[in-house]
Amino acid sequence: MKVNTFILIVFSLILLACANNPKPITYGSDGCHYCSMTIVDMQHAAQLMTKKGRTYTFDASECMINHLREIDKTTVAIFLVNDYNTPGATIDATNATYLISKNIPSPMGEYLSAFATRESAEYALEKNDGELFTWEELQNRFKQK
Repeated sequence: MKVNTFILIVFSLILLACANNPKPITYGSDGCHYCSMTIVDMQHAAQLMTKKGRTYTFDASECMINHLREIDKTTVAIFLVNDYNTPGATIDATNATYLISKNIPSPMGEYLSAFATRESAEYALEKNDGELFTWEELQNRFKQK
């Protein structure tokens, strides 16, 4: 009976170690994979995780988007961005609404912020001016740069 319990515990630990969950960003310590800046801004950070479980962190959504031009996007399992209204909270980047507004600076100077809902992005747009984008529209905008 003890051998079976041991095997069950070892098997459980192996499954937990292989779980594909992004690692939390350590603000003030982690560096941006794209530009090497230290990640300190909890409203603009981003992260992606490959299908193999490797996590890449970025100090801004624009760094992640620029990095995507250099890799095969089909290798990515999860795209995450910080919700501007909930600093430090990540949301699915493919479902976020993005605002580019000269009145909301981002770490790399693209003035790009992500919002969890279209409504919250529209509210920020009313207060700050700018232009709203979906994930796909944002990808196309950065392709042209």
